[in-house]
Amino acid sequence: MSKAESEKLRALVDWQCGVISRHQAEAAGLAATLIDNRLRSGRWQRLQQGVYVTFSGAPSREAVLWSGLLRAGQSAALSHQTAAELNGLADKRSSLTHITVAATQAVTPIPGVRLHRSRLLHDTVHPIGSPPRTRVEDTVLDLAQSAVTFDDAFGWLSRAVGRRLTTASRLLNALESRSRVRWRRELSVGLGDISLGVHSPLERRYVTSVERAHGLPAARRQALVVIGGHRRYVDNLYEDAGLVVELDGLAAHPPEQRWADSHRDNELAGVGLATLHYNWHDVNEGSCGTAAEVASVLLMRGTLVQLRRCGPGCTAVAHVGSTPRS
Repeated sequence: MSKAESEKLRALVDWQCGVISRHQAEAAGLAATLIDNRLRSGRWQRLQQGVYVTFSGAPSREAVLWSGLLRAGQSAALSHQTAAELNGLADKRSSLTHITVAATQAVTPIPGVRLHRSRLLHDTVHPIGSPPRTRVEDTVLDLAQSAVTFDDAFGWLSRAVGRRLTTASRLLNALESRSRVRWRRELSVGLGDISLGVHSPLERRYVTSVERAHGLPAARRQALVVIGGHRRYVDNLYEDAGLVVELDGLAAHPPEQRWADSHRDNELAGVGLATLHYNWHDVNEGSCGTAAEVASVLLMRGTLVQLRRCGPGCTAVAHVGSTPRS
């Protein structure tokens, strides 16, 4: 092997976090007998068929990911949960490495890898990401398409925007570039809600199942309230009525959180803002009762409300003006 070939091989191995395929090594000028000697001596380790790590210690996470990519072929890219991990969208590793290859590419099953196929792979791969992975927007849409429920799908969209990894506009552009999309209309509407400050599936359910379904006026989302020089953001603010609706993701909070919520409500009351709190059950199974309660408080505080039934069995209209639920 010449000096130039040796430097080329070293640069490639460094780029791939210590991993190289047999084809790459031979193309760089390394003799097959030398490759086999290094494997027999333990200087190199086999991670996948025809893919090796060029040191004797435990391989890093990046090395494992590279080994799957090199085994899958040149056009492969990390995707779905694995791309979410690398892009800062997921907080923990998935048990399998998710890799997407071109729809026409022939790939045999790979241990530890879940293979996906795409006709648009070339257009969805991050231009400079290493190891190669799908762009944030396409990762989000891939995960949304594989979600079991729409709430789970929406959760990926809101998380990506909430973590400032992308924007609702960029996600919408990526959505429109795809010809076949499950929940297309719902995702498009959801992205519009996200752009207005809806940050979670629970907040989306409040907007769709409580507000829109019952004809309530639209609140301002993630509204800024300044109290004593301090900036606070509230989930939903009905400004004309001076009413705040906060949404709590957990049915029960630890004592310190409950105290924080109480202090926050007291501060809001000090500037004339009333506060209502609702949880997941309230905006799903109890959406009609929640709508009636919000409507009653809005009416009491001078806001015109034209409440409507969300369906044949809706009880919201009948209960407007009744005593708020405990």
